[in-house]
Amino acid sequence: MQYLLLCAAILLPQSLAFPARLKLESWSNIDLQNVKVYLDKFFPLFTKTDDRSLEERIKEMQRFFHLTVTGKLNAETQELIKQPRCGVPDIAQYSTFPGSPRWKKTHLTYRILNYTPDLSPRKVEDAIKRAFMVWSDVTPLRFQRISRGNADIMIAFARHEHGDGNPFDGRGNTLAHAFAPGEGLGGDAHFDDDEWWSETNREVNLFLVAAHEFGHSLGLAHSNVRGALMYPVYSYVNPATFRLSEDDKRGIQKLYGKRSSNS
Repeated sequence: MQYLLLCAAILLPQSLAFPARLKLESWSNIDLQNVKVYLDKFFPLFTKTDDRSLEERIKEMQRFFHLTVTGKLNAETQELIKQPRCGVPDIAQYSTFPGSPRWKKTHLTYRILNYTPDLSPRKVEDAIKRAFMVWSDVTPLRFQRISRGNADIMIAFARHEHGDGNPFDGRGNTLAHAFAPGEGLGGDAHFDDDEWWSETNREVNLFLVAAHEFGHSLGLAHSNVRGALMYPVYSYVNPATFRLSEDDKRGIQKLYGKRSSNS
């Protein structure tokens, strides 16, 4: 099965500092730059006193993705770094964002601000509606679409810089990003309109990406369980037969509880 790394929610600070003491003569300048950018974005140093070596941080990344833990930029690690992916830092097992942000209500509104030319508005609306149902089917949450005014979750398709300080990067790489519950941008989800969105297994399936992004909008970070919706890797499954994994259920129900049997 082919995997593409998925979306992004940009919430945590990023550092560009790397220890100067490492000897990396065996790596090309391009390799070194790529691994620096990758680790700073997805496995960042959170404080100025965090002095983990580059080798230690590579090992952390390899453990997360279940690669052979060598601390070296070997072939499988290089291949992973080259894949398009999400900008949210990767956290082991199902996890909520730091501080466990969550909505304090169970009835949430959403608004689709614009549409991609790749799909008809009706198909976009249907994909978004079904993506929210992934989460409402297992929690007390309910989602209502509105057509004007401010919604809890604002949904937009955009290219490059689009006003949130987290520009998209063209086709491939980052597919989308979302923000954890909160004021302002909190909960909002943005989709890179340089991607080719579809309702099938052609290019990028909107329903699958949206369902992942809305997990971020509700307060979930990434899981390191392969097959989980919140794993930071996109793999196509037939939307008609899609089922939320137990890992995803535990994560979302930790925040909002289970759906009652009579709801």
